[in-house]
Amino acid sequence: MPAATIEQATPGTLALSGTWTGREIGNITAQLAAVSGSGQTKLLLDGAGIEGLDTAGAWILQKFLIRLREEGAGVELRGLPAEFANLFDAVGQHLGHLSTVSAPLVVAPDSILAAVGRRAAAACEQSLAMLGFVGEYSIAFAGSLAHPARFRWRPILYNIRSAGFDALPIVGLLSFLLGIVVAYQGADQLRQYGANIFVADLVGLSMLREFAPLMTAIIIAGRSGSAYAAQIGTMAITEEIDAMRTIGIAPLELLVIPKIIALLIALPLLTVFADVLGVFGGMIMAKAQLGVGYSEFFERFVKAVSVTAYLIGICKAPVFAVIIATVGCFQGFRTKGGADSVGRQTTRSVVQATFLVIVADALFSVAFSALDL
Repeated sequence: MPAATIEQATPGTLALSGTWTGREIGNITAQLAAVSGSGQTKLLLDGAGIEGLDTAGAWILQKFLIRLREEGAGVELRGLPAEFANLFDAVGQHLGHLSTVSAPLVVAPDSILAAVGRRAAAACEQSLAMLGFVGEYSIAFAGSLAHPARFRWRPILYNIRSAGFDALPIVGLLSFLLGIVVAYQGADQLRQYGANIFVADLVGLSMLREFAPLMTAIIIAGRSGSAYAAQIGTMAITEEIDAMRTIGIAPLELLVIPKIIALLIALPLLTVFADVLGVFGGMIMAKAQLGVGYSEFFERFVKAVSVTAYLIGICKAPVFAVIIATVGCFQGFRTKGGADSVGRQTTRSVVQATFLVIVADALFSVAFSALDL
């Protein structure tokens, strides 16, 4: 539970927050002593942020109000949650003073501009937090490189199986169907110009350069990235991560580094598998729709698709892997509260990973175009 705090919200307004109980009061006495009522004609205390209150907290708060009034300040307490008002009044009556709890603060709804600003600030905060997370696991990875015995090989192999081998059926099926769709959509146009054989160029270049790596990354973001966020998020709310730190196990070395290494190995291999299945699907459709035989298709494919085009698609996979694993683990560590937070962070991990993968693919396209690749 958060400790009791008092902060200067605006001139003439003090915001009370946290848990005002005997266990969580902490150093609040020193904070209250620093507040003076001298020269204050009117002082407003906002108690809307108080999450817990017991007799000890109510007593300290009542004594604080009494002191401010004795120093000449006009003090008013507003916004105290209704479940704490009776206890606060009872303590005040025991001290011989009338209740100072007034009606809860009525907060005006945010304007559109304020809502946009708040979301922009939250996005900036999350971006900085993710950058810090990248720095933390980079330092942990460098430490593991300096001491190879710290690598957790069993979790790495397990994640290669779960994120790689177990994903082969869905990746292969969707890539095969995508190859069929690309060839089918291009068949009518190619037939009109008598350019049936160029279906090999269409399927080969589109699948190897763009569709295979991008679709594979999106599938893994939804399948494995969400699993990373859910696993770490569940461990966070059950305090397993805190237990790891207590017994001297670095959570980043056990939970993050193995996932990143495993995905760096698995995603390029899945991309190669998607290339093969996608081209095979296009080959079958070319035979069915355009009458292009398998041998003819393969001969044209070898001429049309260079090794450079193949490597361009493969080199995207490690970048996509780092993005997916980073976002999934980061959102997992940000899980707080209960089970609903796990679902919320899991959804965010899928959305953000998919978005960043598409942005990275667009940047790759711009860079390769500038390099004439």
